[in-house]
Amino acid sequence: MDKKKLKKGITLGALFFLPVIFLLFLYPSTNNYNPLDVVKNNVLDFQNLSSSTTDLQLENHITVLGFLGKDPESKVVETSNLKELIYDKFQGFKKFQVIMLVSKSTTDATDRLKKELTKYGELKYWHFVELDDSDTKKMFNSLRSSEVLDFNLATNKVYIVDKELNQRGRLDNRTKIEIEQGKQAYPLTAYNASEVAQLKNVMGADDLRVLFTEYRQKRKGEFNSTSRRADDLKGDTN
Repeated sequence: MDKKKLKKGITLGALFFLPVIFLLFLYPSTNNYNPLDVVKNNVLDFQNLSSSTTDLQLENHITVLGFLGKDPESKVVETSNLKELIYDKFQGFKKFQVIMLVSKSTTDATDRLKKELTKYGELKYWHFVELDDSDTKKMFNSLRSSEVLDFNLATNKVYIVDKELNQRGRLDNRTKIEIEQGKQAYPLTAYNASEVAQLKNVMGADDLRVLFTEYRQKRKGEFNSTSRRADDLKGDTN
């Protein structure tokens, strides 16, 4: 009987502690993680754009920035993915926001999209900002991207901008296998909102989490500014 109780206790203890241990391994420690790379400096803020009438700003916020352009409703899948996998997860974090840029005169279409997105929760920290075509292009061109806006001035990609108006991402996005094979480094400067795996496993589970850890450590005076594999990035021109 005693052996059975002991065995049962060990089993219950394992079931309780294993998830905790797993999470501790996942969570970046104070001195043993690489911060999210700065891939571009000096992203434009809204006060630099003549057509902007918003009081919102990128500075002093951690922003997920997207471009919905002239037909915002066509991006309902991408924005729904973003809400479920990124916004709903991080909306409680201080100074976090999602901003989607839309073209002037798309108010009705934007309202319909907003109504669709709010079926399962409010969008307190999610904003739509109207810009004219010229300013939309200026904002996009201030980012580092291998993509271009489509004919609607839209893209499936979203971008991370930090509190200092730096675009964040990965200067070296190679897998361990690619590094072992000696493949040339390539960056990840944007995240495809149509790809659930990239939003969930890369942007959400890793990159944004690491960025919030960085700012928390800065507040505590514990931050180490070492960049992620910066010495391996010679020849990167993307």
